[in-house]
Amino acid sequence: MSLWAKVRELEGDSLRQIQNLYGQNFPIEFRHYFADIIERQQWDQLDPDNTPNDEPHAKYILDLFLGEIQKQCDSLIEARDFVQRLHFSEIASHFKNVYGPAPLELVRTVKRILSIEKRLVQHAHSVRMHMRNDQHSEKLSHINSELKRLAAMTRDTENDLRQLQSNQEYFVINYQDSLKITSELQQIQQLDPSNPNRQYETQLTRKQAEVDKLLRAEAQKLQQLRASLATRHEETFTHLSQLQNQILDEELIKWKRSQALAYNGVQHESNLDQLQQWCVTLAEIIWQNRQQIKRVELQRQQLPINNPGRDVLPDLNATITALLSTLVTSTFIIEKQPPQVLKTQTRFGATIRLLVGGKLNVHMNPPTVKASIISENQAKALLKNDTSRSITEMSGEILNPESVMEYHPQSGILSVNFKNMSLRRIKRSDKRGAESVTEEKFTILFQSRFSVGGNELVFQVRTLSLPVVVIVHGNQEANAAASILWDNAFAEQGRIPFHIPDKVPWCKLIETLDYKWKHECHSSRGLTQQAKQYLGYKVFSNILSHKKQIVPINSDRQISWAQFNREPLPNRNFTFWQWFNGVMELTKSKHLQKHWDDGAIIGFIGKAESQDKLVSKSLASFLLRYSDSEIGGLTIAWVAESDKAPGIPRVWNLQPQTLRDYGIRSLADRIKDLDQLMYIIKSDNTTQVKDEVFGQYYSKTISSSPQGDGYVRTELMQHIP
Repeated sequence: MSLWAKVRELEGDSLRQIQNLYGQNFPIEFRHYFADIIERQQWDQLDPDNTPNDEPHAKYILDLFLGEIQKQCDSLIEARDFVQRLHFSEIASHFKNVYGPAPLELVRTVKRILSIEKRLVQHAHSVRMHMRNDQHSEKLSHINSELKRLAAMTRDTENDLRQLQSNQEYFVINYQDSLKITSELQQIQQLDPSNPNRQYETQLTRKQAEVDKLLRAEAQKLQQLRASLATRHEETFTHLSQLQNQILDEELIKWKRSQALAYNGVQHESNLDQLQQWCVTLAEIIWQNRQQIKRVELQRQQLPINNPGRDVLPDLNATITALLSTLVTSTFIIEKQPPQVLKTQTRFGATIRLLVGGKLNVHMNPPTVKASIISENQAKALLKNDTSRSITEMSGEILNPESVMEYHPQSGILSVNFKNMSLRRIKRSDKRGAESVTEEKFTILFQSRFSVGGNELVFQVRTLSLPVVVIVHGNQEANAAASILWDNAFAEQGRIPFHIPDKVPWCKLIETLDYKWKHECHSSRGLTQQAKQYLGYKVFSNILSHKKQIVPINSDRQISWAQFNREPLPNRNFTFWQWFNGVMELTKSKHLQKHWDDGAIIGFIGKAESQDKLVSKSLASFLLRYSDSEIGGLTIAWVAESDKAPGIPRVWNLQPQTLRDYGIRSLADRIKDLDQLMYIIKSDNTTQVKDEVFGQYYSKTISSSPQGDGYVRTELMQHIP
């Protein structure tokens, strides 16, 4: 992200300080529209007080700024752009008047502004990181404290339950005494009135009245204790439900979303062990509460007491069982996804994990997990619980689809690692309109069945993989990757499988492409501002009103899936994605990746723009750019004398070269071979002697002396006739 992009995110006092930085001598409009060209200059190498040495460079920058302003004015040809074009002209005129006589003052002004911007951005970043860490720590602390609170509440209800059991036992003892007294009283009452034992009748009657009074008091106390315990269980279950929703519907879903974005190169925060720890603690608390409810049921069976109010015990039992069921089914997850571009007859793997398996002793009878491939429609039916068709009729045949889960005692992980699955065949649906086979999505269904609590509860669990595109040939891989990239980037949470928006904002797509580029090229150097502007023009060129019109990087202009990878680029037989993927495959190869990291490859620059850049440079200057006409091609543009007008510079373009060419002779050696190439223009707009940039990659010179076998070695060299 550029410095200016970060500045635009500032708020409050920092933003007010930014606004106060700019004035007539350096307007904020110029900073906004020309941020890329401003930040590309090597300001750190310039000293505004070093007039003899740095003034020529300062004048070059001033001329560069004036030239860029003129280009922008030329691109504003619509009537509605009149005021903006006039404003840019005024800025250029003011720059000439103020900085023309003293170009180093421009350097002084810009260095001061950029220094303050960097300081404010760094401060804001530190504040945000501190707040983010605080929020993350606060969230962890909240969940952990809630778990401790629920554990304490469960211990309290356990103590209440024991007290209730003790009171009930006391009631039963007194009840037995009452029965004994009643029996004795009945026997005495049946005696002859003259029997001496009749004298005990009054005493027993009084004793029975006392016991009955005690029993009524104890019965009322038991009712109160049972009601109080039910209330406390209701409170516990409410908090349990809320916390479980936060862990499963927020944290676990966030982890799953992060897993999908990881395919596109977004850093995946793997906090699965933390999630398992939370879920295991939840499972333990839920299980303890469920056991308490079962003991309450047993107590009531042992001693039925009529309750004048509504009996909430069945609801409590249903609630706690539902919480356990949701926890178990939701924590049956895919730890390692199968490949999302899946080629038939090719081995692939996946890892399935049950986060609560160890705590619920599922590993005592390890379950078998089965994998099946189903279509998009079958996935829809499955989520609607219409399983009659979707599970019995699969969309293909997977070899080695079953495996048994294994328990790892040290980590408490219950998982299964599929290593040798292979998709033997696939059954496709009828094509829909313009949709190709590389746009048709499937998913791998993993399902299992196991019991907990000694077969007391039986769970049937299942989980769906991220969308999978099935291919049968390598030439389908690029288009399949486009479908997966779009789906992973723009799928909404809780969608119907596998609905995605047909159009997305350009700013979101270019951000996705930047992540993908850095991930695939294993580079911290992503797409530059220039590259993003070039790509914006490339994808929208057929609808832009002027060939010099720029699509801002933060533009909300909508780009459709058809523009991305269905409709060919103007005057080409390939799509935007096919072209982008081609240069990405080229750049991430062992032949070019190091040169991209070194900044030797500008890459994303058009033919006309490269000519404008080179024509003012010294003869034998050159740059590396991606070919517009050939997928996965790199061309060298250089400036030399015109063959028709000696003394007049002309820009030449070497025929594009591909991975196949660099497999024969490396890029560095090819550049070494050509004396026409002496000074390379790098991505930061600096110029260096080619040996300084590529010398470390030159191949060793082959000796002309005979080798041990008596033969003299030869080598291929690049040559321009």
